[in-house]
Amino acid sequence: MRTQLRRPALEPLSRLRNLGILAHVDAGKTTITERILYRTGTTYKRGEVHDGTTVTDFDPQERDRGITIFSAAVSCTWREHRINLIDTPGHVDFADEVERSLRVLDGAVAVFDGVAGVEPQTESVWRQADRHHVPRIAFVNKLDRAGADLDAAVASIRARLGVTPLVVQLPIGREQQFTGVVDLIGMRARIWTDGRDSYEEVPVPSALEEQARAQRRTLEEAVAELHPDALEEFCTTSSLSNATLVAALRELTRTGTGLVVLCGSAYRNRGIEPLLDAVVDYLPAPVDLPPVSGNWNGTDQERAADPAAPFAALAFKVTATPTGRLTYLRVYSGTITKGDAVLDTTAGLTERIGRILRVQADRHTEIDRATAGDIVAVVGLKTTRTGGTLCAPGAPVQLEPPTVADPVVNVAIEVRRSTDTDRLATALDRLVEEDPSLTIRNDPETGQTMLSGMGELHLEVAVEKIRRNHGLDLVVGRPRVAYRETPVRGVSGLLYRHVKQDGGAGQYAHVVLDVHPLDGTTGDRPDGTDFAFESRVVGGRVPREYVAAVEAGCRDALGDGPLGGHPVTGVRVVLTDGATHPKDSSELAFRTAGRLALREALRACEMVLLEPTVEVTVTVPDDFVGAVLGDLAARRGRVTGTTTRAGTVIVTATVPLAELFGYATRLRSRTQGRGTFTTRATGYAPAPTSRIAPAPAR
Repeated sequence: MRTQLRRPALEPLSRLRNLGILAHVDAGKTTITERILYRTGTTYKRGEVHDGTTVTDFDPQERDRGITIFSAAVSCTWREHRINLIDTPGHVDFADEVERSLRVLDGAVAVFDGVAGVEPQTESVWRQADRHHVPRIAFVNKLDRAGADLDAAVASIRARLGVTPLVVQLPIGREQQFTGVVDLIGMRARIWTDGRDSYEEVPVPSALEEQARAQRRTLEEAVAELHPDALEEFCTTSSLSNATLVAALRELTRTGTGLVVLCGSAYRNRGIEPLLDAVVDYLPAPVDLPPVSGNWNGTDQERAADPAAPFAALAFKVTATPTGRLTYLRVYSGTITKGDAVLDTTAGLTERIGRILRVQADRHTEIDRATAGDIVAVVGLKTTRTGGTLCAPGAPVQLEPPTVADPVVNVAIEVRRSTDTDRLATALDRLVEEDPSLTIRNDPETGQTMLSGMGELHLEVAVEKIRRNHGLDLVVGRPRVAYRETPVRGVSGLLYRHVKQDGGAGQYAHVVLDVHPLDGTTGDRPDGTDFAFESRVVGGRVPREYVAAVEAGCRDALGDGPLGGHPVTGVRVVLTDGATHPKDSSELAFRTAGRLALREALRACEMVLLEPTVEVTVTVPDDFVGAVLGDLAARRGRVTGTTTRAGTVIVTATVPLAELFGYATRLRSRTQGRGTFTTRATGYAPAPTSRIAPAPAR
């Protein structure tokens, strides 16, 4: 980490943009980031992914694998606007990195492959951005490739994402002859020449004038349909002025009603400047968005993007570096300076800010303050974790943390030398602190340490990180998936009486439960969190505080089901009756009764085992499609669609995750190294009875 001290100029909040680059793996996110840094003068040499010289993919594993694994933040300046940019991973195994970034961003650039259009992981990150209400613009990349088609890509955006695309550029030339774009706002052409860093602005080529006018008219009509002010002007003058068009596009972007679409080829440096202009013109500044919402002691609170307001920030990333622990913050309101005391309301502790750093991937510039809208890293926080809220001690608030998905794959991990056991524990604690989507547990049956994550690659990266950073010689077991259990037929009126007398005060609790499937579904739940509890006890036969204890006991019982000791999901429990003892009843007794009663009820229910499934998209030459289809069938895959494009076949199938371990090697061998595939988690589905193992004794 290289650090230098400087005092930054404070930009007006209206000149600040916090955005992320979102896309499917290999769509060109990192290359676009590199070209943005180069074109804004932040760097003086263009980095390349294939050479391992990019700024944001600085981790050795990223350079070895040629993909983005960890979100990286950089800053640059364009048209007197400061742009804080986060390059996010595109692989499905690292979706939680995207989730944490989206939680703190004000806008995003969604990148689409000009040949493939909307790909599986693009759709996934799009839905993530929808949940966070992040405004987006689109950039259709790689228009210089064979088979690239802007119209087809736009059609896939409209069909698969359910958004109205508003195309503001017309490409000049196709595939290898792609040389520039026509700006449909200013009705001027921008031409890039190989070997030159900037474009030349010229009149619209005569061969494209008629098409450009038609496209401009189509754009105006589409905007008028979506924006009331634009509609009024369009009805009056039968056209839209440039100023009205830009203002309407900005508003439609902020509200998510329309999607501005640009195009280019990042690798050949074509289209980057118009993309930066669009970031400034259309994506919102912090002051354009509603205040962030929080809570404290049950009272809803808001924090506006105002440097003079009480300080509030969210910690969205924690990393360990050779020089110290870095905590990445999005400052939502107020101002902090070096040495300030802040309250971590998540942990209930006071921390002190040591240093404040402006982030440039693995390089950092020390600054003396951070204000509302900033994304910075701070040194000196000892206990703050990802998702923690930092605020002024006199104005406490708790902001909503990023969600963390349940892991779906786990491996057993241990050290070869017993003397390294303590070092492994320390390394695992640090690993989980940096990546909350990883979890650690000890298997009570085998005594092994289990590392759980979002996919096979996710675990490979985590294990390699421990080996490299801590010098440990590890033994890693074969990956295993995280199964779930759920009832398909319930039981009613199950009576359980808990009586315990061993001297002194005893324990007595009597409960009657109905246990049924939740909503009657089994295969579409993405995690194990859905559990419903209801009390229909009348006449006060079970006091309210004991009802809460029964619910807590039922939740305790969900950790291990009767089929194989897997977590139980999709359960509705109704407490219908019960009884108490004047002396021996207690919350502990009713919690114990709730736990044991639900366990007994689940043994009486008809249960099924659920296994995680993924959507696999395989791209292969048409000569090998038969072999690929046969292999997918052997892996219990269900083909959902095939598409032929330019001599290749794209096969989409739903496959159990457990059947995909080692699939990359198998696919390469069956397609002479020419096949590729991507995956996207789809949830859980019933597993064959052969997968059921006896539940451990309790």
